Amino acid sequence: MGLFNKLFNSSSSSKNTNELPWITLSTMSQLDEIKEISKTKPQLIFKHSTRCGISRMVKKQFENDYDFSENTFDLYYLDLISYRDVSNQIAQQFQVIHESPQLLVIKNGVVVAHHSHGDINTVDLAAFA
Repeated sequence: MGLFNKLFNSSSSSKNTNELPWITLSTMSQLDEIKEISKTKPQLIFKHSTRCGISRMVKKQFENDYDFSENTFDLYYLDLISYRDVSNQIAQQFQVIHESPQLLVIKNGVVVAHHSHGDINTVDLAAFA
C-alpha cells in the first residue's frame, strides 16, 4: 500500500487495531534503566511533539505498522513538550541530536539507530530484535 493510501485510506481494516504497549518516559532515572535493560532486550524511544501535525501523523503510522510483541522491545513514549528536560538529557546521554518526531533504538547501552520524521516508518526494526 502506498504512502497516500496509508494516509488517506478510510478503511477500518488497519493492521494494528490494539493500542501499543507504550511506557511513558517522564523521568531522567528511566534513562539509566533503559540503558541497563538494553543489555538484554532492545529498547525503543519514540519522541513525540504533541503540538506538531507531522509528529502526530508519523506516530499514527508507526502505531498502525508496529507488529512486535512486548517480548521483542520495550516501547517508550516521550511527550517532549511536557518533558523537555528528559529529551535534552537523551540527546546528551546518547549523543544524538534532538529531532521531533524521533525514534531511537538502544542496544547494549548505546543508540544503534535513530530516525526522524518519515524515516521512522521506513526503519526495519526486525534487524534489531
